[in-house]
Amino acid sequence: MTRARSSAAPGARRGSAGAALAAALVMAAGLVAGCGSSPQRPAPRPLAPLGAAKVDVRPAWNQQIGPVQFPLVVAVNGNVATVAASDGSVHAIDADSGRALWRANVGAKLGAGVGSDGRSAAVVTQTGELVVLENGSVKWRRAVGARVATPPLVAGERVFVLAVDRSVHAFDGSDGHKLWSVQRPGDPLNLLQAGVLLAVKDTLVVGQGPRLAGLDPSNGGVRWEAPIGSPRGANEVERLADLVGPVVRAGDVVCARSFQAAVGCVDADRGVTAWARNVGGTDAVGGDATLLFGADASDRMTAWRLPTGDVAWTSESLLYRGVGAPAAIGGSVVYGDEQGTLHWLARDNGEAQQRLATDGSPIQVRPAVVGSTLIVVTRNGGVYAFRSP
Repeated sequence: MTRARSSAAPGARRGSAGAALAAALVMAAGLVAGCGSSPQRPAPRPLAPLGAAKVDVRPAWNQQIGPVQFPLVVAVNGNVATVAASDGSVHAIDADSGRALWRANVGAKLGAGVGSDGRSAAVVTQTGELVVLENGSVKWRRAVGARVATPPLVAGERVFVLAVDRSVHAFDGSDGHKLWSVQRPGDPLNLLQAGVLLAVKDTLVVGQGPRLAGLDPSNGGVRWEAPIGSPRGANEVERLADLVGPVVRAGDVVCARSFQAAVGCVDADRGVTAWARNVGGTDAVGGDATLLFGADASDRMTAWRLPTGDVAWTSESLLYRGVGAPAAIGGSVVYGDEQGTLHWLARDNGEAQQRLATDGSPIQVRPAVVGSTLIVVTRNGGVYAFRSP
């Protein structure tokens, strides 16, 4: 069996379809599935000489928060970026200056975070305890009763949690009183990787295996379901196709990757699939209202036209470099790699524009865009900000 990636190494990479399965921890009846070792991946393709940088991007500031060994998602609210480290520390940072607005520690190792509405921030510990903070102080704690890898959603005076077993839980934002929970039929294997959980108008949109589901946030009732991926393969591991977050949202359209199966978009207002394309890959996609970007299991990068799913361009310039989820900013799409290097590519054709280093450890999460600032987090806990002068 292919060895699954441990939660202590969320940036572990892959160089073949088989090794792609090592990119996430697989849960089977509550146990880690894994034996043997993953195939040796090919050596990274040498980087072509860059020459003169085609975009002027410079480091703005950096901070150290401690190692990040869980599927962190940076929460962005206005000019504030909220991040967290594995040791339980949560940090709200001013994106312009890098100044710490507040810091707190929840007293336990983290398994998921960060969710925030700009007032309250929420994380989940490795033991499944939901912790909500306000201005750096713990407001309340509640047991979820399941393992969680997806950042909680804080919205409408409530906190929503999507567990690894695909159950969905709703809590009152003021005191943590549990409002409802829904347990959907699940598969024997589940993915310990950030999934899909967001609000679109008055609908709670969640990933349920390879499908997006629209739930009534007042009681968890299902309003619609729309598939993105289609499980395929010779065994249960190869058929894993859970949706991977964070998503790209353009109005009512939500786009996501189905783990090792597909990339696609759903109209969350009507509850129908707009388009889906069969493509491998294990990391979240990035983009905006025009283009969707992502890399496959070999780090071949593709840009799709978001309204139609047509391919705009592909590039093999970063093959086997362990690139993660990208972010679109200005005229560029930015990928972080396994060596902690950031690559700026032209959004219209994939041409290399700039390269900048961080601390040498893998880029941990999808870069976050806060106005004109790009913020990245490394596995060693470096938080780096870049912007054009």
